[in-house]
Amino acid sequence: MNFSSTDTKQWSRLGPRAMFGKFMLDIAKKNKKLIVLSADLGRSSGLARFKIEFPKQYISIGISEQNLIGVASGLANEGYKVFVTSFAPFLSMRASEQIRMNLGYMKQNVNLVALGSGLSMGFLGNSHFGLEDLAIMRTIPNLNITCPADCSELGKVLDDYAFNNRGPSYIRLTGVPGSLNVYEKNYKYKFGKNITLSKGNDILILSHGSILGQIKLSLNYLKKQKINAELVNVVSLKPIDESIIKLMRKFKKIITIEEHTSVGGLGSIIAEKILKNKIRSELYSLSLPDKFGPTAKYDHLLKYYGLDALGITKKISNLLKIK
Repeated sequence: MNFSSTDTKQWSRLGPRAMFGKFMLDIAKKNKKLIVLSADLGRSSGLARFKIEFPKQYISIGISEQNLIGVASGLANEGYKVFVTSFAPFLSMRASEQIRMNLGYMKQNVNLVALGSGLSMGFLGNSHFGLEDLAIMRTIPNLNITCPADCSELGKVLDDYAFNNRGPSYIRLTGVPGSLNVYEKNYKYKFGKNITLSKGNDILILSHGSILGQIKLSLNYLKKQKINAELVNVVSLKPIDESIIKLMRKFKKIITIEEHTSVGGLGSIIAEKILKNKIRSELYSLSLPDKFGPTAKYDHLLKYYGLDALGITKKISNLLKIK
């Protein structure tokens, strides 16, 4: 899938959930074996138009996420290209046993699209926050985990999964309509590979998801302080791109930034890699605390947790002892 700068602006205004529905619509026109399953979230998943144009390729299971995974597994076993959608906490927690057995153990080619991961559903409260999903999903063997940075990368990820057999996968959607774009120009996406967004030599920043837009803005502030950071989009959290090992050895300080709790996310993944490979770099993590938080709009929560551009700039400046 290719895109232009005009596309990225329009897609950003619509947001990841709406664009998921749009991309599924485009894929269905080319792949008659595609079936999309929803847990009573057709409109919320951006699938309102999809179910009208492709009624035979859309199934609403109702509010029964465990059954949703069972049906998806059966359809995949019959050769269908299956995408499943629900909110992140409902998929990763309510249906975790079914994902473990029907997908991880049986290796069924089902693609789970987790809506509202991170803080993006903040206005609905802690029941809808997707803060622990990576910690849970990455423990399941054979399950790929991908977290697109913006809507353009989401399109490339969906296209890759729709026309290749990657096995069971968890696609983590973060951000809201109007979230900052990460990619302004078309680029080559490759499954399982990191993408370097900015070169630098003072500190290595590793991140994933829509928070990368805030980090890119932060890089401009850091440059005014004579700080040149290398920014890498770890779009594939499982499998992790092993080239990250060689890169981390080049930096004295590494920071992971993510919309996930401090337990079990990218920070934990990188810490494991550093320990296993005896890397001497200092590792820091900027993430969400291991506790329940306030209910508020997305932008307010980013600022509250220091995950907006200014908060990120302050954290990195302090790490490098620049005031």
